[in-house]
Amino acid sequence: MIPPAAPEPAELPADAVEVGRVLDAWGIKGWLKIQPYSASPEAFFSSKRWYLQPPERAAKYVFTGTLLLKIKDARQHGASVVASAHEVQGRDAAEALRGARIFIARSSFPTPQEGEYYWVDLIGLSVVNREGVALGEVVDLMATGPQQVLVLRHEEGGKARERMIPFVDAYIDSVDLDAKRITADWQLDY
Repeated sequence: MIPPAAPEPAELPADAVEVGRVLDAWGIKGWLKIQPYSASPEAFFSSKRWYLQPPERAAKYVFTGTLLLKIKDARQHGASVVASAHEVQGRDAAEALRGARIFIARSSFPTPQEGEYYWVDLIGLSVVNREGVALGEVVDLMATGPQQVLVLRHEEGGKARERMIPFVDAYIDSVDLDAKRITADWQLDY
């Protein structure tokens, strides 16, 4: 029997997106329990190449830099994802990765349906209203239960300010990813 390969050092792809973190080992065969950052973790299932980096605040960790994991299987398990990788054999190996951040190349995400967008694709887009007045740039999104909210940064009186716009059809006229622009039915004084 050929022993499993160790995770190999790798370069983080230019389009890498942080999608979750390793919570713990799952079972005794080296499966990983993952906390996805999205309620719809399809990217975990469409990609067979995950990139791991140590936790941001870890003074010492079991590895430095970026490691590549080649995924054998990944599936939803309640609110989490469980996965097995060729390079992770046994519970001890999986536990050693606890806290590692998981990145997946944006290019390997599934294609969204018409009118659906990945949050990562909306960050950095400029938002204008129907009259063409600049409302700000998307810096974040918030899930507020039934809807998402765009968080915009704009300048007002020489100071950076935030503006929030519900990301719903009632207020969003169009999203043009190629032009990097969102048009909204929104005014400066809302």
